[in-house]
Amino acid sequence: MPESFIQHYLRSLPAVDRVMQEKTLTSIAAEVPRTLVVEAVQEIINEKREAMRRTAGEEELKNIDASPSTLALEVLERIRDKMELNLRPVLNASGVLLHTNLVRAPLAPEAVEAVKNTAVHFTNLEISLKTGRRASRYEHVEELLCRLTGAEAALVVNNNAAAVLLALNTMAAGREVIVSRGELVEIGGSFRIPEVMAQSGAVLVEVGTTNKCYLRDYRRAIGEQTALLLKVHTSNYKIVGFTASVEPAPLVKLAGEHGLPVMEDLGSGVLIDLTRYGLPPEPRVQDSIAAGVDLVTFSGDKLLGGPQAGIIVGRKKYLQEMKDNPLLRALRVDKFTLSALEATLRLYLDEGEAARRIPVLRMLTGPVGPLQARAQKLAAELDKKLGRHYTVSVSGEKARVGGGSLPLVLLPSFQVVLESLQISAGELVQKLRKARLPVIARVKKDRVLLDLRTIREEEDGPLLETIVDALT
Repeated sequence: MPESFIQHYLRSLPAVDRVMQEKTLTSIAAEVPRTLVVEAVQEIINEKREAMRRTAGEEELKNIDASPSTLALEVLERIRDKMELNLRPVLNASGVLLHTNLVRAPLAPEAVEAVKNTAVHFTNLEISLKTGRRASRYEHVEELLCRLTGAEAALVVNNNAAAVLLALNTMAAGREVIVSRGELVEIGGSFRIPEVMAQSGAVLVEVGTTNKCYLRDYRRAIGEQTALLLKVHTSNYKIVGFTASVEPAPLVKLAGEHGLPVMEDLGSGVLIDLTRYGLPPEPRVQDSIAAGVDLVTFSGDKLLGGPQAGIIVGRKKYLQEMKDNPLLRALRVDKFTLSALEATLRLYLDEGEAARRIPVLRMLTGPVGPLQARAQKLAAELDKKLGRHYTVSVSGEKARVGGGSLPLVLLPSFQVVLESLQISAGELVQKLRKARLPVIARVKKDRVLLDLRTIREEEDGPLLETIVDALT
């Protein structure tokens, strides 16, 4: 196609000022900065210009609508995208309770309210209301953590990897730490225990084999340079079959014979007995403390159900050394984390209340019957509203815990299943993900599954509206 022909269409593109005179854009002048509107108009015009240059014939050129009114509508949509916050709420219909990419799980209402109050008011973060003197920010949760776990002292940092790093740096920099080869786990983001240990300055000493480690392996490895014995809970994978590992109690006894401390990294922190809810046993923090472990590290989110944080509990003398470590300044938590964590921990003073109020525990322990009823109701509504281009049904697939927790547990659940007669499941799930309120679903056998175990009951209405809006 001649270049002069394309130039004719290019010259027909309206000027920026002409597009901005459209009522569609003048009506938002008081709400949106003019610079943002100009920027969006320029972007849309440039995109139209490039589209014209890429055309292969006159018919394609004729199909490009570059009228001011059409451009103004496209600009308005672009402005909405620019004004939208990058970090946004989503509906987790994936069936993965602790979805790492979705910031694990939502907070309990009490924790949300605590964060809100902390955000809008000054707080006594580092001042004692009794004495009027400067105080430690960690005191707001330390007593609660000690009460719930039986530990002498506690400390909170920004995540569990930081907790492990701080503990090892304080306790073992330049000296040896003995750990079972089968417990050298990799956590999210490809961070590995040996790498965290190397950054701490501690020297790793591996004992045993991948699948078997005995007390005698630890005993043989203890020497003059040994600083502590480390046990790591394999919370994100399981070795089954021909296996052996050492429980905390005998490890504590062996360490005591040599005047050494024992540290245990539990990964996901659990404070309740999960077997009461028909789930496999998971080591509780208070059980490790009762067994004599000197330091226990675990996450504040994941199965605990609070904000992202790394928690260290244990003997006071070791915790005090960590509080005096300059590294703590780089790892400390802010007022929002502390307020959310305190409110979450207070719920654990009544285990039943914690199971009812903390979202991840409610999802984890909730019965399957109500999920089926909700799925059937939602499917019926969608079947009415989506029309003949979609097939809607209900399925009984399993949900997962995720987040590096309870890797072998499959939870009974129910899903609304969407199938399109016109587009693929991949395109369908993309439409849902790009909705105003994004929906994160999963695809199986070219079907889109919306799992109700990870959708709270109060989200059923928004989920229905979002799906209908995105697909019709």
